[in-house]
Amino acid sequence: MADIEVEQRGDVAWIRLNRADRMNAYDRAMGEQLTQAVRDSSGSGVIVITGSGRAFCAGGYLANLADPDPAELRGMFHASLDLFDAIRTSPRPVIAAVNGAAAGGGNELVVACDLAIAARSAKLGQTGPRVGSAPVLGGTNLLAVSVGEKRAKEISMLCRRYTAEQAMELGWLNAVVDDDELEAEVTRWADELLTMSPRYLEISKISSNVWWNACRDNFVSGLGMLVQAIGSDDMREGAAAFMEKRRPQFPGRTPS
Repeated sequence: MADIEVEQRGDVAWIRLNRADRMNAYDRAMGEQLTQAVRDSSGSGVIVITGSGRAFCAGGYLANLADPDPAELRGMFHASLDLFDAIRTSPRPVIAAVNGAAAGGGNELVVACDLAIAARSAKLGQTGPRVGSAPVLGGTNLLAVSVGEKRAKEISMLCRRYTAEQAMELGWLNAVVDDDELEAEVTRWADELLTMSPRYLEISKISSNVWWNACRDNFVSGLGMLVQAIGSDDMREGAAAFMEKRRPQFPGRTPS
């Protein structure tokens, strides 16, 4: 079973994360495969990213945080930035078809895509401080452009879950449809994009990256801080608690 599947539907490339057993959370190798799939699909008119099973993407694979290999984890962090850069610099519009949960880096994947359409049952949110990490690749910075600074801080610091309808109201998504209508709705948006000039769509897209470009130095510095914190007590405890489905007890916190 391939971790990433690519299906060509006419002039639309559908890229599917295919690790339903772990809610499509990606490790370094899977992140690199997804990046390559985006790059290889630049000859299509539109690119769609979606997930298999009940999740869109749960971000980075948390087992890597509970007992981290520093080199491997550093590679996964940077693979995330490479993926988001590939989406933002692709000449083609990239649509997130959010079929289910989009959490942590999976929500940042939604933020990185040009457009986002969600199934009504989908839930979105960040996980960073709850699991011993921080959403430095969109959750703490670029998301604020869509939802406002105060709301972005709420999302990234409190790690709450938001329904698709709530995310739509906040400006996080472009559309929400019934679950069984998701692929048809995404196809309608893709077909409409295919009637436009590819050249001027690319110009419009790259021009719209002004906020992404403004945040990029912050992404890199944030990654540097995450790398320096690899193996910290907070990282190990947060990831272990998540995998064991219990409340984390971070150093300095009194159990309640």
